[in-house]
Amino acid sequence: MSSELDQIQPSHHQPSMSVLPAGDIPVMDHKMDEDERIIVSLGYKQEFKREFSLWTTFCVSFSVLGLLPSFASTLWYGMGYAGTAGMVWGWIIAMIFIQCVAMGMAELCSSMPTSGGLYYAAAVLAPDGWGPFAAWVTGWSNWMGQVMAAPSVNYGTAGMILAAGSIYNPDYVPTPYQTFLLTTFIMLIHGVLSSMPTRWIAEVNSYGSTFNIICLIIVLIAIPAGTTNSPKFNSSADVWGTIYKGTSFPDGVAVLMSFVSVIWTMSGYDSPFHLSEECSNANIASPRAIVLTSGVGGLMGWFLQVVVAYTVKDIDEVLMSELGQPWASYLFQVMPRKAAVAILALTIICGFSMGQACMIAASRVTYAYARDDCFPLSRIWKKVNKHTQTPVNAVWFNCVVGILSTLLIFAGDLAMGALFSIGAIAAFVAFSIPIGIRIFVVKEKFRPGPWNLGRYSRVIGGTGVSFVILMLPILCLPAYTGSDLTPKEMNWTCIVYGAPMIGVLIWWIVDARRWFKGPKVNVEHHMLDRVQIGVDRVDTKGSEKEAVQQLESVDV
Repeated sequence: MSSELDQIQPSHHQPSMSVLPAGDIPVMDHKMDEDERIIVSLGYKQEFKREFSLWTTFCVSFSVLGLLPSFASTLWYGMGYAGTAGMVWGWIIAMIFIQCVAMGMAELCSSMPTSGGLYYAAAVLAPDGWGPFAAWVTGWSNWMGQVMAAPSVNYGTAGMILAAGSIYNPDYVPTPYQTFLLTTFIMLIHGVLSSMPTRWIAEVNSYGSTFNIICLIIVLIAIPAGTTNSPKFNSSADVWGTIYKGTSFPDGVAVLMSFVSVIWTMSGYDSPFHLSEECSNANIASPRAIVLTSGVGGLMGWFLQVVVAYTVKDIDEVLMSELGQPWASYLFQVMPRKAAVAILALTIICGFSMGQACMIAASRVTYAYARDDCFPLSRIWKKVNKHTQTPVNAVWFNCVVGILSTLLIFAGDLAMGALFSIGAIAAFVAFSIPIGIRIFVVKEKFRPGPWNLGRYSRVIGGTGVSFVILMLPILCLPAYTGSDLTPKEMNWTCIVYGAPMIGVLIWWIVDARRWFKGPKVNVEHHMLDRVQIGVDRVDTKGSEKEAVQQLESVDV
């Protein structure tokens, strides 16, 4: 059966950075739309339905940010290190640099819109011979941050649910066993929801993101309107000029340490990159969604910081409350009981939505890496379910890994708290590697997609990468030094993230460098200066479907 071959021709929408050998072009046996042409030109077959739009892609990534539950989970860092000054100054200053990272990432996404995202970009942009290693380090760092996001968020959600029980029954004290079971139950629900068809997932996340935005607006209005403080607000001089002594370090370092709140919260805006193979008009819509998520999320998050900074009465009471949850303690400090419980309930619902969005984003990352055989049993995790056309196996692989990670609950709050720290370090290391290679190595040789930064590209990208390099040691600092430093007060981020990454590097040196070659091409391709004539024979019997193409190449 002869077939008409469709070859990728030059186009103003065509991404020009690819793992395909130099001079090769893909060839397919059917006509392709523009989105399929783009993904095929990058070396991959179109396997997902493109049912995400700019809005629904933004909805997933905004849900991953989960501003309200993320703020609730990181309030101790933003307020505890430098007080209100750290909250209002720290967030907005950090957001300027984080937006630079987001814009640099968006430019890469426009040029290379694949589920592999940063991993694929690192492989393509790295110097000759270094592509597999760059992809290996970027991929594993990104995967660790992604796969630990859902269990971390769901652990926080479970904690707030059980804390609500303690509010109504002061004699009730949640046990680690109960926290683990509730976290596991939430993980299983998210696994089921994330296994649904793409269109259904897009609709659910659209509603979830809308609910997140509405709840955030409600909280921004309800707290200043309903506060029982007298006077209702703190003075601007105190809010902007008073640094709380929450660390043993100088005030300037303490403010930098408070950046962990915004960095942690904003570590999910790369989701549109990983969803780009399910997004229509991906090389424009996906980068726009990245920048929109970072910009809108950063601005609304800062508004929430300002509201809390102007209304908090006693920082020590918030941080040291017997409730064990600073957000709940703050709400009961400044609002009537019923109003505080209502806002806590909204935070819990938003946390549930955030955890589900994290599960979706992580499954796409796992699928993309399994497609290139990064994991043991990759042949299983890279399968796309024929009914839902989503990576269901990858979803449940992540779900099991996430549940196993929550066994740290039984080791105490210190060990479980370290799990959260992976988010800030792992994600931004993965963000910065391909951007840094593009800025400092590839330079002008980089060929951008239709969404690009033009002549400001290197300045913006370089600023973002420099910020991440500065923050890496800051994020590993403990709150106290000298005799005040105890195991309970130690910052275990460097161990929790560093130990697995050292293991990954040892694996590379000992074994992986022999077989891991980076992103794998799974489309037929040939040299641009040769004519290819093909005949397809397809056997559709049984479960094995095999397409054999007999090719005759003739020099032109």
